[in-house]
Amino acid sequence: MLTLTENASTIVKTLTAQAVDSPEAGLRISGSETGDTSFAVTVTPAPDAHDQVITDGDARVFVEETASQALNDKVLDAELDEQGAVHFQLGLQPQ
Repeated sequence: MLTLTENASTIVKTLTAQAVDSPEAGLRISGSETGDTSFAVTVTPAPDAHDQVITDGDARVFVEETASQALNDKVLDAELDEQGAVHFQLGLQPQ
């Protein structure tokens, strides 16, 4: 199952709180329909019916069904650049 770093958890909580006024809100990761390894990230008020829901404290991440298998052994990290833009990175979970 996808895990989150402390930075990612903090940024996900901040993004969802700023964008959607709902306790069910979270960051949704969906796979590409072309089958490549790119993913789309959006803030959404609630998970879709088949999303895998990952919680880390108050942070909620929804992983779309087709993306969940590809992200199963990954860790999500995030950082802010000097202009305040969020950058997400995926890495392998430690063994």
